[in-house]
Amino acid sequence: MSEQGTTTEPMAGPAPNASLRDLYETYFEAIPADTADLKREVFRLRYQVLCVEHGYFTPDELPDQMEQDHHDDHSAHCLLIHKPTGNLAGTVRLVLPKEPAPGHGLPIQEYCRDPLIQDAAAFPVLQMGEISRLSVSKQFRRRVTDTEYPDALDDNIGQPRREGEIRRLMPHITLGLMQGVLRMCVENNLPYVCASMEAQLLRLLARVGIRFDNIGPPVELFGLRQPCYRKGTELLDEVRREHPDVWDVLTVGGTYAAALEALSGSH
Repeated sequence: MSEQGTTTEPMAGPAPNASLRDLYETYFEAIPADTADLKREVFRLRYQVLCVEHGYFTPDELPDQMEQDHHDDHSAHCLLIHKPTGNLAGTVRLVLPKEPAPGHGLPIQEYCRDPLIQDAAAFPVLQMGEISRLSVSKQFRRRVTDTEYPDALDDNIGQPRREGEIRRLMPHITLGLMQGVLRMCVENNLPYVCASMEAQLLRLLARVGIRFDNIGPPVELFGLRQPCYRKGTELLDEVRREHPDVWDVLTVGGTYAAALEALSGSH
């Protein structure tokens, strides 16, 4: 597996009346990056996105062409695979709290000075993971426009086929990475999540019912980012009311929702 990927055999497309989850599962799979080899794929993809494409780092800073920091050793990592090609579509990590250091165990505590961060009752850091390094490669997006996909991806009548395809694929990538976040929360017994996100990403997530509560004003972190957090069960309840099809993808048919409910009851 690599960012370039290969196609080994043709895949059957989804049925004409396929659900959003059927479509997602036909084209994507979020997998835990829990081996040394898969973590190297994560760090290489992050280098491509954060250094080459966005210029947040210079190549001289990362001579091994892998982007890593001191939080990676206490993080869970996820890769999103584009199943028809084997290409890496994106990656995200969940930084895990450090039990011995509740006052500075998450990156958000290093740059957000809002008083809420220090309120253990309102911001239960030891029950929280931080969404971080969410990355989708422009190279993947360009490669998708050079690949043929079933018509089921394009309900955009009047749009050029490839333009319609890439516009339809991008929300699946976001949902896949957020599904990976929920999985990592469940596997690490964390009922809360926090993050610092660009306004554009927050708007994209809000359009499908995924909303966070802001923590103070935006902060400077590779550009302006909004610190935010949410209890997982509350976030999913809102998604289910507004977009049950999105909830179905995020929770894998309710599996992660039930697990988060159980976690919330135990804390």
